Amino acid sequence: MWLYLGSSMLIAQEDLLSLLGKDANTYLTTASFKSTRIINSQSIENTAKGVLDIKIQHRFASIENGVSDFFGLDGASIRLGLEYGLSNRLMLGFGRSSLDKAIDGYFKYRILRQSFGKKQMPLSISIVSAIEIKTTPFSDTKRRNYFSSRMYYSYQLLVARKFSDGFSLQLMPTWVHRNLVKLESDHNDIVSLGVGFRQKLSKRSSLNLEYFYNLPNQLEANLYSPLSIGFDIETGGHVFQLHFSNASAMIYKGFITETPDRWSKGQIHFGFNISRVFTLSK
Repeated sequence: MWLYLGSSMLIAQEDLLSLLGKDANTYLTTASFKSTRIINSQSIENTAKGVLDIKIQHRFASIENGVSDFFGLDGASIRLGLEYGLSNRLMLGFGRSSLDKAIDGYFKYRILRQSFGKKQMPLSISIVSAIEIKTTPFSDTKRRNYFSSRMYYSYQLLVARKFSDGFSLQLMPTWVHRNLVKLESDHNDIVSLGVGFRQKLSKRSSLNLEYFYNLPNQLEANLYSPLSIGFDIETGGHVFQLHFSNASAMIYKGFITETPDRWSKGQIHFGFNISRVFTLSK
């Protein structure tokens, strides 16, 4: 009898382990952030293969002057952008900003993706490489000006983890190279350490924060690190991002290396990003 019971228990255990083995799949983490942008910076998210993401980004003037310029709404800059997923790992982007008449192009490549189950990966890691071109006329037309002087390069490593259904954290070491600087004493290369997070508030809304700390003695004394706080609202195929920031630029060379405003002085800019995705190929 005992032998029979022991054999039955062993067979049942083997059947259970076999069943668990079949279901031990690997699950990829999704929606660490609701958009490919946290606020100004890229997030760990990519547009999927065959998907086109059209972005409209708006930044108003500082609210510090109050009613006289309608809390900054009288002045604004805008960026129109496109992002397309060549694959589920590689995304290309292009944009044009009214500020500095700048044109920017970039790619983002996903190296690792957070996963759990049979195979576990604790982090998501991507790289971003961008080129930015300032097209406004040179201020000094008497000297010999080169097209290369208009160019800026940015490189960024994104390291993110979704800790729970509601909270995600991302670290963003960033390097910006400026071909032309105002003074010989100014640095061509700027290293900045960024951090961003998303806290889910409801099924379709979240609180976002983004901050870049520029290492000391790199920028002029009247330039500061950008801090941005905002809310994401998802409505079907649209994502609305409403935020406040001391930075008015929307490309890396602008918001990281050219921010003259400070929160402590009330030099805060209201802005928004609108994202609309279209599936071009399945």
